[in-house]
Amino acid sequence: MVDKSLILRRLADLETYLGQIEEYRNVTVNDYSRDWRTQRIVERTIQIMIETCVDIAGHIISDKNYRVPDSYADTFRVLHEAGILAQDLQDALVKMVQFRNIVVHDYNKIDGEIVVGILKKNLGDFGRYKDSIVLFLRTDNVDG
Repeated sequence: MVDKSLILRRLADLETYLGQIEEYRNVTVNDYSRDWRTQRIVERTIQIMIETCVDIAGHIISDKNYRVPDSYADTFRVLHEAGILAQDLQDALVKMVQFRNIVVHDYNKIDGEIVVGILKKNLGDFGRYKDSIVLFLRTDNVDG
């Protein structure tokens, strides 16, 4: 069974990170591009938020014996297959994982337009993810 208290702690972490990054929501591409501190804080916080979502998904997948995902992005596909995530949220989170991979592995230079776009348009996806997981916890038979 799913360890509800563990998942709730990780969701609280996610909420903390969302609060921390909120002050950067209105940063411009120019401001972002000129300030390495802002770049580091924003990129690392988004990375941590994505990894927190993957961690939560991993616990659910393991505890419920869902199919084993073959990548971070696939963890969100598995949750969609289980009816936990809507298709559009799954798609948004898969794109976030792709961004995370660029940040972590430095596949190429990070595009400030993309980062600022995430700040302005996609932070709500993390809230939707949290809501989806909370709904799952309420409707599933879980430990806690």
